[in-house]
Amino acid sequence: MKITNVAPTDIDTLIELLNAGTQYQKAVGGKEWQGFDKSLIETDIREKRAWKIVEDNTIVCIFAITFNDPHIWQEKDSTDAIYIHRIAVHPAYHGKGYVKNIAAWAKEYAGSLNKTLVRMDTTAGNDKLNQYYVSCGFNHLGSVPVAANKELPAHYAGGFSSLFEMEVGSSQASIG
Repeated sequence: MKITNVAPTDIDTLIELLNAGTQYQKAVGGKEWQGFDKSLIETDIREKRAWKIVEDNTIVCIFAITFNDPHIWQEKDSTDAIYIHRIAVHPAYHGKGYVKNIAAWAKEYAGSLNKTLVRMDTTAGNDKLNQYYVSCGFNHLGSVPVAANKELPAHYAGGFSSLFEMEVGSSQASIG
């Protein structure tokens, strides 16, 4: 398993995985993604904030990071954190624990940037997913209302987000 930046040539696969993630969200219930503006994805790739997990030459998982998230984290937004977004797993690879790998990688990556926190959010109300993120080492900090905002993907509009955080510690994995 290797975690590396998404290349511009991977954009179609990245979009396919995001679409597959949306279909999975629909199948398990709850609020699903409402699609993503291609320019957002292109910006993530260009700014080297889009990442992929590759196994046996197959992109099995993708995610993005940002260095602030004021629309979700509001007054708790911190420049001392990296924020994980848009985790999507190839349908044939569900259940393999990739979020745990992402969490370990993110802790090391954040540490390499002298950040002390790794954060993420998800739609509030999915207790099973919340528990999974806690099992991956995140602390659940509660939920916040999210106001509609043109800078956020549509699925955030008028909902609540569960906030998760972990401190960057000494237990770290290779950032590939």
